Amino acid sequence: MRIAQVAPLAESVPPKYYGGTERVVSYLTEELVRQGHQVTLFASGDSVTAARLVPGRPHAARSREHSQDGMPYEVLMLEQVCRHADEFDMVHFHTDFAHFPLMRRLPFASLTTPHGRLDIPALAPLYREFSDLPVVSVSNAQREPLPWANWLATIHHALPPDCYSLREDDGSYLAFLGRLSPEKRVDEAIEIAKRADIPIRIAAKVDPADEEYYEAVARPAMRHPLVEFVGEIGDHEKQEFLGGALAMLFTIDWPEPFGLVMIEAMACGTPTIAYRRGAVPEVMEEGRTGFVVDGLDEAIIAVNAVGGVDRPACRDVFERRFTVERMAREYVRVYERIADRRSTMKVAAR
Repeated sequence: MRIAQVAPLAESVPPKYYGGTERVVSYLTEELVRQGHQVTLFASGDSVTAARLVPGRPHAARSREHSQDGMPYEVLMLEQVCRHADEFDMVHFHTDFAHFPLMRRLPFASLTTPHGRLDIPALAPLYREFSDLPVVSVSNAQREPLPWANWLATIHHALPPDCYSLREDDGSYLAFLGRLSPEKRVDEAIEIAKRADIPIRIAAKVDPADEEYYEAVARPAMRHPLVEFVGEIGDHEKQEFLGGALAMLFTIDWPEPFGLVMIEAMACGTPTIAYRRGAVPEVMEEGRTGFVVDGLDEAIIAVNAVGGVDRPACRDVFERRFTVERMAREYVRVYERIADRRSTMKVAAR
């Protein structure tokens, strides 16, 4: 198939450091190319891909600190997509909803994967208005606030099988990877480490929007002697960081749409102790990839039990459920379904 992937412009594809959506777009794009499809990637000009790259802006917005000029470039990228539209059998958007009015009016097949939370009140009237447009959820939990939207499938995120490798020996510390933000609750992770009397290493970024939480909550909590803050890390550092951990702590306090870090840890054979929020119960397999817990007390019990998790079995779950070949294959099935439906509609309209 001739497929376009349209990525956000906040980060490059793949991102240099933090950036879940752009990382998934990269994995999907490269696998589709590997499988023989003709793929065009609309993304920032500093992206790296085997597909044809059409830059939406010269550099990712992230590379221009505190950039406030994002929307003009998003509009320009939509214009580029429309100009090239007749070159594609499918245009796959990973860019929220700004393209919805165009997709209703332009004569090409499209699909949208929303990557964020959908329990924001203003999204309900938006998705009701555009209920004819096909969408794919990244978890069943993600779609719960909008069950009546035009969901064609749930397709879980995935990783290349060689992205991380199994490390069979138990690590010596707890790990926290992600953002220092109120919904990620690094303060809870630190409290778990303190009560368990186990060192914790924190690899995380601080967004400008989260500065208040960082200064008021996260930074004071990280002054404890058991805590090591290593800052933001890239993919090349995650193998050692996650693989060397006794367990990863996923102490979220929001309806996480997926949680890519859980399968990154899984690919290393490192168990995760995760709060029961959002997609966590879908992604985790209790006792095999770690433990799903309800709060601090259960998390402490899980830390004491995590040494009993079989790390090769944890890796096996990743290989069975979360490799990129499976993700790409499921998306292609949806692409073909949409394309076939459009062909049938065209024939019926003649």
